[in-house]
Amino acid sequence: MTDASMNKPVRKGKSSLIEADAQTARRNASEKRFRAYGLTAILIGVFFLVVLFTSILRSGLPAFTNTVVEIDFTLSQEEFDASEATLFKTKAYTDLYITDLKNQVEQAGLDVTFDEASVERVLGKVGSTLREHYAANPGDIGEPVSFSLSTSSRIDGYFNGRVTREGLEDTRFLQMSDLDLVDALEQAGIIRQAFNWNFITGSDSGVDNPGGAGIGVAVVGSFFMMLVVLVLSLPIGVAASIYLEEFAPKNRWTDLIEVNISNLAAVPSIVFGILGLAVFIQFMHLPQSAPLVGGLVLTLMTLPTIIIATRASLQSVPPSIRDAALGVGASKMQAVFHHVLPLAMPGILTGTIIGLAQALGETAPLLLIGMVGFIARAYPEGVVEGFTAANSAMPAQIYTWAARADPGFYEKAWGGIIILLAFLLTMNIIAIILRRRFERRW
Repeated sequence: MTDASMNKPVRKGKSSLIEADAQTARRNASEKRFRAYGLTAILIGVFFLVVLFTSILRSGLPAFTNTVVEIDFTLSQEEFDASEATLFKTKAYTDLYITDLKNQVEQAGLDVTFDEASVERVLGKVGSTLREHYAANPGDIGEPVSFSLSTSSRIDGYFNGRVTREGLEDTRFLQMSDLDLVDALEQAGIIRQAFNWNFITGSDSGVDNPGGAGIGVAVVGSFFMMLVVLVLSLPIGVAASIYLEEFAPKNRWTDLIEVNISNLAAVPSIVFGILGLAVFIQFMHLPQSAPLVGGLVLTLMTLPTIIIATRASLQSVPPSIRDAALGVGASKMQAVFHHVLPLAMPGILTGTIIGLAQALGETAPLLLIGMVGFIARAYPEGVVEGFTAANSAMPAQIYTWAARADPGFYEKAWGGIIILLAFLLTMNIIAIILRRRFERRW
């Protein structure tokens, strides 16, 4: 072929490999629009995801900090004896604390007046705290002790910007003069914000003390519930899946079972809560609000998800694997457990962890078995009590805080959501790692 033939002009009206015709141009334009639509959808999804996480972090991060007043307080033996001898012991300790606080404010060169009522609105029952400390630690009498006392939720809200001077009205909970005292303590370096470890390790404090509320006990309750779900749902779900997929005869009964399993996966979670209330509490008389009951209810809810995921993993194993094992003399049981099951293990583990993550975030079933009405104030004393004693769970605790009137609990609810999302993210990361670890290619 010569150069002249290569440069031969193409006649109009004929198709060419060099120039795109109108139909090809329209097809290429349609493909570009589809790509643009897909990219736009991804950007919109990412935008709303960023907005969601920003809202959660902005509302929940204040729960991880609290405002504390730190002073060095020394109680002499004479002051201790005099305080214990008086009828109003709590007031005596409060007066001694106020005296030390005033001395430190004056040493900082600040002029501010406050009394016992102001200190109680800012710090709560200071006298009770001091008395309990020295009763438990008599060796501290006569020695300087650094007390770090948490302020009220309204003072904490003042530092977080939730409470402002412009919107403040004098009430029995907070007055404008209290903010003057707080500003003076801040200038003196006596009051500051610190990381709130109690929120992570503490327990619920009731409806009147949002500053002292913590989610640690509820985390322990969720942990024991997930143990029950894992121990029951994994072997039952995997065994049922193996039987249905590998050994069960294909007839109308197995078809009926498969349809019902798929239907159970779509049943609202509150229906499982009603079932758990009727069967486990009212009929079997298991302890109400116990992680054991919560775990049993969530096991029923998680089983369909695990069965469906496990069957999908078993179906993904090529039939040639089974045929090769049977061809060299392996039994059906050996072919399944020695060859098929190890190859399906990544999908099984992934489905199990995703089912556990779904159960971890469920609230509706826990509402009906009483885990919302119970205030978790203490850690269980042992493993048995961890399963059988009344407790709460993370989603139930978040729901309880969100339903309370004090705005301080609203921050705690958002902070609990951050911890819950951290657990869910960790479980999904574990699922990905396990899948990569056990994945085999053929």
